[in-house]
Amino acid sequence: MDNHVKEALRMLRLLLAFSIFICSAGSVFADVTLKQLFSNEQRALNAIPDARIATLFERSKQAKHSLKDVTYTKGWLAAQPDATGGAEWQCLAEALYFEARGESVRGQFAVAEVILNRVSSTRYPDTICEVINQGTGRKHACQFSYTCDGHAEVVSEPLAYEQVAKIAALSMKASERPLTQGATHYHTKAVSPHWARKFPRTTTIGFHHFYRQPTRLSKK
Repeated sequence: MDNHVKEALRMLRLLLAFSIFICSAGSVFADVTLKQLFSNEQRALNAIPDARIATLFERSKQAKHSLKDVTYTKGWLAAQPDATGGAEWQCLAEALYFEARGESVRGQFAVAEVILNRVSSTRYPDTICEVINQGTGRKHACQFSYTCDGHAEVVSEPLAYEQVAKIAALSMKASERPLTQGATHYHTKAVSPHWARKFPRTTTIGFHHFYRQPTRLSKK
């Protein structure tokens, strides 16, 4: 939960706590106190970006489930219903297709975790689509290489897309992310980005190493 949402919830809890107290207070005092509390509440709610509110409402419509029941096999995934969703789901499905369609089912779930971990972090944008497209169009700034490799995003393997679409939907509805221990970065074993020497590696799954961005980087 990011800081904007935490602050809004804190103010809402404060409003509820004070409402009990002011019920027994004088009418003038109660009126002034309520106005102050509602004003503070409104400021807290206004601080939440519109995109974040839309994302929260979209996710609230979906029942959360535990990924402990997932076996991370193609057979298990094939037995799951076809996936559908909104723009956020589509962005995640496309990212998994272009970034990890050659990975194992476990590896694809892990890549989805990284993207969703970024959404949950205050260091990154507040929506899946914004996280995936962060830096797109600026040289050496793309966070996900397929968004700026110069190639059109064309889905030519429908069966592979059907699989990652299910993984995207399941990951968005999951109540936990058990595979990557909070990872916010990953890279294939074929490359060695400069940040990999400074970030703690959390796990390796398939062709990818996963890392968690430290709170503070060493100057060395």
